[in-house]
Amino acid sequence: MNRLFLNLSLLLLVALLFAASLMAGKAWVPFDAWFSADPRWWIIAELRFPRAILGTAIGAALGLSGAVLQGYLRNPLADPAVLGISSSAALGAVASIVLFAATAPLVIFCVAMIVACASMLLLAALAWRSEGAVAFILAGTVLASLSAALTAFLISVAPNPWMTAEIIDWLMGALTDRSFGEVQLALPFIALGCALLLFTGRSLDALTLGEDAARSLGVRLGVVQMLVVLGTGLAVGASVAVTGIVGFVGLIVPHLLRPLTGARPSALLLPSALGGAALVLAADSLVRLSPGASEVRLGIAMALIGTPFFFVLLLKGRRASWI
Repeated sequence: MNRLFLNLSLLLLVALLFAASLMAGKAWVPFDAWFSADPRWWIIAELRFPRAILGTAIGAALGLSGAVLQGYLRNPLADPAVLGISSSAALGAVASIVLFAATAPLVIFCVAMIVACASMLLLAALAWRSEGAVAFILAGTVLASLSAALTAFLISVAPNPWMTAEIIDWLMGALTDRSFGEVQLALPFIALGCALLLFTGRSLDALTLGEDAARSLGVRLGVVQMLVVLGTGLAVGASVAVTGIVGFVGLIVPHLLRPLTGARPSALLLPSALGGAALVLAADSLVRLSPGASEVRLGIAMALIGTPFFFVLLLKGRRASWI
């Protein structure tokens, strides 16, 4: 498929889903109420507009980081969780709630980003002098396991059940009640992280030929590794710091779009960012329409979407091996 046509189609889809995100919810706000004295306009201005901006940015960050990691590791099952950045940012947020009894978004975001940045430094140190993907995956696995263990420890020592409930609710991931404060906190880090990831396109194409061939083409693997670590850390860390953990976006979107973009990893980057934004906007609109007084958490919805998707992939893979 023509790359320009694909990108324009995805951009139009994101715009339509962004508009739908402003309308959808327990209180439906039709388009004709946007430019009138209808009091429902304040629902859009104060609640849904920042939520839609965050959904677009976070979806783009997760989709793009998933495509970059799959290209860098030459593994179609890689996603942002493989580096441990998501679990590290979550650890920081949980630590701020348990140790400092923090409820302010600024405090939670700052502590989560500090821990995410510390994890990036630790990941760089663990993978230092090894430019290959194997050491990178092992370092990320160690980091993810350590962060998950520390998070479980903090939950177990929470001083009261209300704090435990708040932590679990936050970890499930949601865009509920997010404001322009969270947008201002997260958007600069997400934008910088995505910019760094987009710079890796040419190097990812060279890596499809193997690491030795990429070096012969002038690719500096250590620089690429740092771009991947920093870009993923900033984009995904900031996303998790304001919404909690939202999984499967970085796995699903590149799989869906790869048949349309071809084998070149660089051709998949921008479509994955747009596709990730579209997926998160669509899922967030749907969870608002769920029956009942409260919303289904976005992280739960993405898990319900992602699990059957990969179950189908597994069945297809087994069927192909039988043939």
